[in-house]
Amino acid sequence: MRTIIWFIYFWIYLLVIYPKQRYYKKRKAAGFDDLKEINLVVQNWAGRLLKMAGVTCRVEGLENIPKDRAVLFTSNHQGNFDIPLMLTQLDKTNPLVAKNSLENVPFISTWMKLFDCLFLDRENARQSLRVFGDAEKLINAGRSVIIFPEGTRSRKDEAGEFKEGAFKIATKTGAPIVPVAINGSHRVMEANGMWIHPAEVKITVLPPIETAAMSREEAKHLGVTVRNMIMECNQGQNDKQNNNKMAVNN
Repeated sequence: MRTIIWFIYFWIYLLVIYPKQRYYKKRKAAGFDDLKEINLVVQNWAGRLLKMAGVTCRVEGLENIPKDRAVLFTSNHQGNFDIPLMLTQLDKTNPLVAKNSLENVPFISTWMKLFDCLFLDRENARQSLRVFGDAEKLINAGRSVIIFPEGTRSRKDEAGEFKEGAFKIATKTGAPIVPVAINGSHRVMEANGMWIHPAEVKITVLPPIETAAMSREEAKHLGVTVRNMIMECNQGQNDKQNNNKMAVNN
């Protein structure tokens, strides 16, 4: 029942705010900057979706986000709820690089474009280079960017391979990479046969990795480095949780 209600709410709310979408779309086309107002709408909508799904979230490490520079947030990707989590639980609403299939979803794609999200076709090398170039322009303009280097959901605790190409956005701009460990988001939906269940999610913002003076060899292995940092963080949390459960049972 929760899943049905959630999806009904999902589409009804988008219909209710459709006039705002048209308004901001016209103003953006005319050159007006309504980003702050658009971000508030997105934050409100994404936050409501998490609440209705029964998602509770604990966040640690926000102090690791540099305050004076744009960064590349790189996160593991466990499930569908990672996008609203990343939009609401970091320092602010940041544009993200999303898979190109989302560009075909009515209403959603327009809102994403309004706050400068980018749509990536990983099967098209030329298009991918263009999108990465656009992400670099956002960072050079002072906007932090979110990317999921796996390119798709793992649907489990273990992360897939982190594609090295995603990290060139940081190395070409000299922006710090801020790894973000998401732990438990797949338990909201993917672990339940795509039915929504309440779950607790832990998000940990890890210390930034400076890229400005990074050697070519270090840059070549950034995907492995960042993935290992995220997996070690989540494994440590899971081990601690399991130990606590064993202590309670004993």
